[in-house]
Amino acid sequence: MAKKVVATLKQSTGQEFAKVIKMVRSSKTGAYTFKESIVPTAEVNDFLAKK
Repeated sequence: MAKKVVATLKQSTGQEFAKVIKMVRSSKTGAYTFKESIVPTAEVNDFLAKK
């Protein structure tokens, strides 16, 4: 399950960014870890769809 932070990051170039946090399960231990990334808003769904 992935969670998206509502805060967006803006630059002077006009392109909007979003901070995305994804929960990933480790194959070795089975514990969950979190991946944080700042991606353009157009690529959020692609980031969450990747395994």
